[in-house]
Amino acid sequence: METETKETATTAVPPAAREAAEKTVFSILLALSFSHLLNDTIQSLIPAIYPVVKNSLHISFTQIGLITLTFQMTASILQPLVGLFTDRRPQPYSLAIGMGFTLTGLICLSVANHFYLVLVAVALVGMGSAVFHPEASRLAYMASGGRHGTAQSLFQLGGNAGSSLGPLLAAMIIVPFGQFNVIWFSLAALLAIVVMLNIAAWYKKNRHRAKPKRKAGGDAQAALPKGRVAFALVILLVLIFSKYFYMASMTNYYTFYLIDKFHISVQSAQLYLFIFLFAIAAGTFIGGPVGDRIGRKYVIWISILGVAPFTMLLPHVSLFWTAVLSVFIGVILSSAFSAILVYAQELVPGKVGMIAGLFFGLAFGMAGIGSAVLGRLADHTSINYVFHVCAWLPLIGLLTGLLPNVERKHA
Repeated sequence: METETKETATTAVPPAAREAAEKTVFSILLALSFSHLLNDTIQSLIPAIYPVVKNSLHISFTQIGLITLTFQMTASILQPLVGLFTDRRPQPYSLAIGMGFTLTGLICLSVANHFYLVLVAVALVGMGSAVFHPEASRLAYMASGGRHGTAQSLFQLGGNAGSSLGPLLAAMIIVPFGQFNVIWFSLAALLAIVVMLNIAAWYKKNRHRAKPKRKAGGDAQAALPKGRVAFALVILLVLIFSKYFYMASMTNYYTFYLIDKFHISVQSAQLYLFIFLFAIAAGTFIGGPVGDRIGRKYVIWISILGVAPFTMLLPHVSLFWTAVLSVFIGVILSSAFSAILVYAQELVPGKVGMIAGLFFGLAFGMAGIGSAVLGRLADHTSINYVFHVCAWLPLIGLLTGLLPNVERKHA
C-alpha cells in the first residue's frame, strides 16, 4: 500500500517538488511557533486585565462574563468557516491580515472608556485568532515533511508559552500603570505581522507541498465509509470536550482550589499555577513526536484515559503531592491535542484548514463554556466539589477504543 501511494503521488507532482515536500522546514515551523507565542500572549492579556477594566469602567461580574463570551465565541465560531474558505481558496497573506484585526483590537482596548467598546475590541482580537489558528496549522502541516505530529507540537508549544507569558507581562506592565499600557503590546502584533509576511512569501512558493499529502491520504479515506469518518470525528470532538472542560477547571480555578484547601497565599498559588502551565508546554511538545513514532491513537489513549488516575487522586492528597500530580496531569493531558488534530486531518485529507478551524474553535468554545459552567457550580457548591466532579472527566477517554485504526490502514 505504501509503495502504491508513493507511486500515485509521483504522478501527481514533479520529482523536484516531491523531494522538497519530503523535507521538514524547521525555519518555517519555528517562525509559526514564534507567531503563535505572540498571538497567544496577546490573547491571554484579555482575562489578565479584567481587574483593571472592572475598576476603571465600574462593570459587573456579569459583564466580565460577557466580555469572555464575546471573545471566545467570536474565535470559536469563525475558525472552521475561515478554514473551510481557505481550503478552497488559499490566502497566503491571511495571517498578516488576521493579525491586523488583532492590532486594531489592542488599540481599541487601550482606549476603551465604555463597556461596549471593550466588547468590540475583544471581538476584533477574536477575529484575528479565528484567522490565525486554522491557517497557521495548515502551514505547519505543509512544512512538516510528513512529521505532522512533531510539526503540530512545535506549533502548539509557542501558543502555550504565550498563554503563560501574557499574565506575567500584564502584571508587570498593565496592572501597575493602567489600561492604556495595553498599547505597548501592539509592538508584539507588529512584530508578528513582519514574521507572517515572510511566512507568506514561503507559502506562495510552496503550495505544491499540500498536494502529495492529500493524494497520499486518498486510499485511507476511500477505505473508510463517510459514516465511519463522521462517527470518528464525533468521538474526537467528545474527547476534546473532556480535555478542555478539565483544563478549564485547572487554568481558571486551580489557584482558588489551593487557597481554599491549603490556605496558601495568592502569590504561592500563582507559582503552583505557573508550574502546571510549564508542564502543559512540555507535554505539548512531547505528544507530537511520540505520536509520529508509535501512532496517534496510542497517544490519545495515554493522554486522555491515562491521566484519569492522577486526576482522581488530586482532590485527596497533600499540597506537595498536589503539585507533583499537577505536573503529571499537565504533561500527559496536554499531549492529546496535537495527536487528535493530526488524526482528524488524516481522516479528512485535503481539508486541513477546516479541520484545524473546527478543533481549535471547539477548544476555544469548550474553554469558555467550561469556565462559566464550573464557576456557577462552584458558587452553588464549593471549589473543592468542582475538582471532585472534574476528576472523572478523563474516563471519557474510553471512547478512544471506538476510533478506527487509520494509521494501520496507511501501513
